[in-house]
This record gives sequence, structure tokens and C-alpha cells, in this order.
Amino acid sequence: MVKKSVTLLYLDDWKKLERKRKNLIRLGIEIGQAYAWSRTRMGGWAVAQSPILKTTITVSRLKRKGYKPLLDYINNTQTSIW
Repeated sequence: MVKKSVTLLYLDDWKKLERKRKNLIRLGIEIGQAYAWSRTRMGGWAVAQSPILKTTITVSRLKRKGYKPLLDYINNTQTSIW
């Protein structure tokens, strides 16, 4: 759920169609596929859950950008539940 929210923020940041297309190409998507995915009529939340962003904005990319997975945060801050 948190990863989907972060990917939704990325998608909302790429407001214009050309910016979406160029960023998808930078993330490794083929030109034709990036063109089609940048012009999808799905809503932002649906795109965040679709293969469009699942294959491009991965957990490893988010870690490189400085985002920490929620599970790592919980394991580091909370040693025991009880």
C-alpha cells in the first residue's frame, strides 16, 4: 500500500504526457509501450497498481532514491511487539 502511494506520487509529478513518456523510457520501457502507457485513460491509483509502474518503479529503485521500506523501518524501531 505504501509503495503504491509513492508510485502514485511519482505519476502525479509527471503531469504532462510527454514527461510521462520520457520518464518511462528512462526507466527502461520500449518507446512504443511508453507512448501507449503515457496516454492511458486509467486513473492514477489504477495505474499505480498496474504493470505500468510495477515493472518500472521497483523497490530497489526506491531504495536507491532514499526511500526506506516500511518493513525495514518497523524492524529497526520496534524490537518486540509485547
